[in-house]
Amino acid sequence: MKILVAVKRVIDYNVQIRVKSDHSGVETDNVKMSMNPPDENALEEALKLKDSGVASEVVVISIGKEKSQDTIRSAMAMGADRGILIKTEDSIEPLGIAKLLKKIVEKEQPDMILLGKQSIDDDSNQTGQMLSALLGWPQGCFISKLGVSDKKISVSREIDEGLEYLEIQLPAVVTCDLRLNEPRFASLPNIMKAKKKPLEILEIESMEVDISPRVKYLKVEEPPTRQRGVMVTDVKELIQKLKYEAKVI
Repeated sequence: MKILVAVKRVIDYNVQIRVKSDHSGVETDNVKMSMNPPDENALEEALKLKDSGVASEVVVISIGKEKSQDTIRSAMAMGADRGILIKTEDSIEPLGIAKLLKKIVEKEQPDMILLGKQSIDDDSNQTGQMLSALLGWPQGCFISKLGVSDKKISVSREIDEGLEYLEIQLPAVVTCDLRLNEPRFASLPNIMKAKKKPLEILEIESMEVDISPRVKYLKVEEPPTRQRGVMVTDVKELIQKLKYEAKVI
């Protein structure tokens, strides 16, 4: 079984986000970047399947700037066999990402595609679903448990009413939740080995895919600063403030 894992280079989750002075987006220059956390869970699950003998090859793909090679190398240090980078300086919307991934899927012919359920920068939660639709493959979204048997996978996913259990025919698209597993750390020897693993770099123009944006960003602003809370002495004072100051009752 060949597994394709999509990973994204994002601002590290520990970094305080700052809006650009022209309000066109957020600052990414001289900011610590890392692999999108849900993508780490997707990669870990693929590596677990490889460790157990279910998968024979794990291929990592990323779409982004030249520095996205670092994210792919990190994935290969964790255990992925090889990497593919579709290089672009532009920010691509989920539909464009799904179209590019479809091209790679047609070339690589994987049995399963694993993605994080969403990225922590745009929080779209769309790419996996769109890719599934474009390929005509079944999908399992934001799963918290995965099992493989013959040409089928069984997944568990959280819904409003509790847990939902599904059986899906391969090939399939699966998006992973943070509860799925605990990603491993890359050891120093594996980090050194990752430098010699094959990494294919493709120019986005060579993909011949329409990635023109459908959404126009008008302005990016920081959320308004919350006002300080006040202490009240009793319920009567609380009701007075809610009624006459906050005007919510």
